[in-house]
Amino acid sequence: MSAAQVNGRSFIITGAASGIGKQLATGLAQKGARLVLADLDLEALQTAFRESESLILRQMDVTSETAWAELVEMAVEAFGQLDYCVNNAGVIRPGFVLDSTPEHIRYHMEVNALGVMYGTHFAAKVMAGQGYGHIINIASLASIAPVQGLSLYSGSKFAVRGFSLAAGYELEEQGIHVSLLSPDLVHTPMLDVQLQYPEESALSFSGGAQPLTVEDVERAFYEVLRKKPREYCLPASRGWLAKIGSAFPGLGAKIGRIVKQKGLKRIKKRYQKREYHA
Repeated sequence: MSAAQVNGRSFIITGAASGIGKQLATGLAQKGARLVLADLDLEALQTAFRESESLILRQMDVTSETAWAELVEMAVEAFGQLDYCVNNAGVIRPGFVLDSTPEHIRYHMEVNALGVMYGTHFAAKVMAGQGYGHIINIASLASIAPVQGLSLYSGSKFAVRGFSLAAGYELEEQGIHVSLLSPDLVHTPMLDVQLQYPEESALSFSGGAQPLTVEDVERAFYEVLRKKPREYCLPASRGWLAKIGSAFPGLGAKIGRIVKQKGLKRIKKRYQKREYHA
């Protein structure tokens, strides 16, 4: 998508202070988009971006329905419309089921799933009145294939995928597109978290020789803006493998045990030898 196609369009992006959200916001700002950027870490957001008439920064807890209602209302008041809503904010805390706590469960479901549902709901209310709009929900390949060691994260992202696809079917008659962007492991602060739990996170590192970069995700994001697919997996080959594993759970479990060892070896060889630099 060219700068001319983005210039003047209004976006909400959550989780914009770092990682994928920061990369998307930086690129869109350079193309002349009008942005409302939200993150729980306002200080990091203010360090990354300078507020202006076309770039608004807000501290926000995506698990709050009140905060969502206010954010969407403020975006419309500032820019007169809401063209895109990018539900990017997400968290991960690796851990096996027996090592998890109820707090861990709430943490994943409230931020990853509830946050996306609220964002989609409030954005869609405005977009339905406009008769157009595009909601992009950032998920993960863990939303397609169950990931051992990341069961809470995977479960929350499964919820995002199911909700996004169903919402897309409902909203298309209102002129609203809902797209799900599901990348493999990306070189972001989330990767740093997973490295602290190599046994639990091994499957995440079993894919390509190198993790995806935020630039890889940004390129896919512009494809999503242009084509408006219901689902976009990055890379497509891993997406198909995830779908096969999910369609045949017995086979998926066997594949998981095999590729887990691959992931562990990769972590030990590349990351634990300090070849990774945050």
